[in-house]
Amino acid sequence: MVRTPLTPEERERGERLGLLLRAARGERSMVEIAAAAGLSAETLRKIETGRAPTPAFFTVAALAAVLDLSMDELVTLCSPAPV
Repeated sequence: MVRTPLTPEERERGERLGLLLRAARGERSMVEIAAAAGLSAETLRKIETGRAPTPAFFTVAALAAVLDLSMDELVTLCSPAPV
């Protein structure tokens, strides 16, 4: 299966998501948050660094729940600024 390359906008959105999740994690360890969300620390690391810019919906939902973020807030903060 060949995956379609991501657009620059998709990459930027992934970077914004990663920064937002990293900020919400604060001083808590990556291992702690990943385990609470049912993910590996490596998966969380990839999302936070933008190396996994399009994580699955349920992955994002699990992280949002653990970090006490609303999905609406994530969508708003990760969307590009209006031109």
